[in-house]
Amino acid sequence: MSDREQEPGRERELTPRQIVAELDRDIVGQADAKRAVAIALRNRWRRRQLPDDLRRQVTPKNILLIGSTGVGKTEIARRLAMLVGAPFMKAEATKYTEVGYVGRDVEGLIRDLVEAAIVLVRNAERARVEEQAAARVEQRLLDLLLPPSSPAPPWPEGEAPQSSEAADRRQRSREKLRARLAAGELDDREVEITFPGRSVAPVSILGAGNFEQMEMDLQNMFERIMPKASQSRKLPIRQARPILLQQEIDALLDPEKISQAAVSLTEESGIVFIDEIDKIAGEDTGSGRGPDVSRQGVQRDLLPIVEGTTVNTKHGPVKTDHILFVAAGAFHRSKPSDLMPELQGRFPIRVEMHDLTRDDFARILREPRASLLRQYEALLSTEGLTLEFTEGAIDVMADLAFQVNQTTQNIGARRLHTILERVLEEISFDAPDRAEKKVVIDEPMVRGRLEELSRDEDLSRFIL
Repeated sequence: MSDREQEPGRERELTPRQIVAELDRDIVGQADAKRAVAIALRNRWRRRQLPDDLRRQVTPKNILLIGSTGVGKTEIARRLAMLVGAPFMKAEATKYTEVGYVGRDVEGLIRDLVEAAIVLVRNAERARVEEQAAARVEQRLLDLLLPPSSPAPPWPEGEAPQSSEAADRRQRSREKLRARLAAGELDDREVEITFPGRSVAPVSILGAGNFEQMEMDLQNMFERIMPKASQSRKLPIRQARPILLQQEIDALLDPEKISQAAVSLTEESGIVFIDEIDKIAGEDTGSGRGPDVSRQGVQRDLLPIVEGTTVNTKHGPVKTDHILFVAAGAFHRSKPSDLMPELQGRFPIRVEMHDLTRDDFARILREPRASLLRQYEALLSTEGLTLEFTEGAIDVMADLAFQVNQTTQNIGARRLHTILERVLEEISFDAPDRAEKKVVIDEPMVRGRLEELSRDEDLSRFIL
């Protein structure tokens, strides 16, 4: 991830056109969905420019993405969060159950989102204090190599202190050690460092589901009261340095400040992606068994979270009023109108995503910065092997992926993973032992590996 993508709160810098342009670098097609999320993101910046009394009345325009698996729904939301450094949480709606049933309650979404924000804020703070921490590590290493001398006794009244020649000699020795440390000449010398002990987390006795907040509170209490035994080890300086750096960084970080900043970042910039929302649409069957037992209940529990409520977390209460929710589903066996009317109203922007075409598959292989072809080329280059894909080979793989999706289950762009694995399986297996270190993947090779298999529809259902 680039520095540009890691900087939190960048939505204020990006116009909708710039957001779409950035998304285009990694995701092929789906222009309507990109425009919708770009506008929603820019609206959050616009809201913050309003007077306080009006700002509180402006709520986010949540988005419902409708489309088959593998067309880019999750990737758009994930890339959007990476682009602006926003806390991002993806979860399947089917993971959650109605209050009263065994399973996770929907408030866990927000707790997980806050934990993602903690990571973002902590990483930003780490970068801020890293230089100061490195200087402190150097001082600690110097102290370990040349321990400070004991303080001199006070001089009797009326007598002058002796010459500072010894102190000057010591300072010169210290500066020589500092230069040798910087040059890496002392990396093999061993020093003794102390590791702070970790308290043993109590065994979970409450189970999952609606007791998770109570269990977090109990674990925090045990961490405070249980003793932490420290231990010492001798390590070469090259191994001790990163450990000491982490210790100094942790000492410079303020956990309370990080928690407050993370809660604020979550409330203002958080993005929650709820996948498979179509699986909880529709009426309960009344059978009392299977996934239908609480899907209406999950919708009812989701409603206050999406509308705006306060969720208690171990980092403090979090208001969900201005968190952006993006829901997605294929809606093959149901339709958006099968959701509760109140929940439908909380997703006013609906975008239908298009199935991928032959041209889309070819572009997915060629254009994104981290395209599958570039990934495989980089992986096999670690074996000293150079892969080269001809234009004809790329077109054939795209065509076969499209055909198999049409004749069997349509899994979208994920079909390309399967296609490429089949094409490169033998090459990947033999890569460490191959004498020839350049391999050209051309059209006849692709057809030879895949065409016979794709014609056997019964077999391809299981393999492709």
